[in-house]
Amino acid sequence: MVSEISKHYPVLLKEIISIITPQHGGTFIDCTFGQGGYTKKILNFKNTQVIALDRDIETKFKADQISKEFPNRFIFKNKKFSQLDNLKLKNENVRGIIFDLGYSLSQIKDPKKGLSFNSKGNLNMQMGLNDFSASETINKLGIKELEYIFKFFGDEKDSKIIAKKIIIEREKNKIDTENLVKIIDQSKRKKKLNIHNATKIFQAIRIFVNKEISELIYGLIAAVKVLKKDGVLAVVTFHSIEDRIVKSFFKDLSENKSISRYVPKLEQPETFFKMNQKKPITPSKEELKENTPSRSAKLRYIIKKKDFYDFKTDILKKYNHLIEIENFGNKLWKNFWLFH
Repeated sequence: MVSEISKHYPVLLKEIISIITPQHGGTFIDCTFGQGGYTKKILNFKNTQVIALDRDIETKFKADQISKEFPNRFIFKNKKFSQLDNLKLKNENVRGIIFDLGYSLSQIKDPKKGLSFNSKGNLNMQMGLNDFSASETINKLGIKELEYIFKFFGDEKDSKIIAKKIIIEREKNKIDTENLVKIIDQSKRKKKLNIHNATKIFQAIRIFVNKEISELIYGLIAAVKVLKKDGVLAVVTFHSIEDRIVKSFFKDLSENKSISRYVPKLEQPETFFKMNQKKPITPSKEELKENTPSRSAKLRYIIKKKDFYDFKTDILKKYNHLIEIENFGNKLWKNFWLFH
């Protein structure tokens, strides 16, 4: 169990509570339980129930505490949110589903997880229920694969140079966190003052190791199915890739595409969701003062207009190029079983 290193702040908590309205009761799904900030706030309202998911088994300690405080109203599952479909929730009155795609400070500073470039030792970055680690990624994948991971998941301009340097250096010694940071520093053509040289590469590796792109897409698809009429799907993102996916998915579900403005409204197909505001909600000045890491947070939400379970979406096709890059990890997974 990881001790709480500092106070945990659930991002945009007031805004989310005002959107999902737990004061009216119902079942809510917290897809990223973490330290339980959203869950506990919801359970403080009467006639509410929370089903919480988290792939990180170390969050179970906090879940057990909340379970004792709110008996019979809280269920915790050590699952990835892409597995939301497997919970068999068709008959539940699911009024709100929350995704907070950030990481807590306790997770970032946990040396065993190896999420930070300030960590020492082995590269890990596994958040739970993973098939391979960051160390296997860096020490076993080819130059082109590493380049694509850095370029598409980290928006790293020097991805090719860094990938080439990694291949050269790992012939001498296995690359750990400190080695990787040195390689990145040596490879960067331009040094930035406002961001650490390793930030984008570490983000890219973390996304790859945890399959964050496909997890998000399959999680969103599952969420809109189990949500009931008038229910709210709220998602907090922290980087541009996540936000683009959520924005695109919400837009597809709430707007008619390729419909001429001259076509009468009666002839236009009905949309599944409504989006009350197109621009994302961002933290207030007060929240930024209290919780600086929330500065990159963006909250988007949609409201379900009618009950349905099956629907069509092209979100997988739209982001297939990113899923294909995540699939580079299949090589590592297959190699593991080949030698075990």
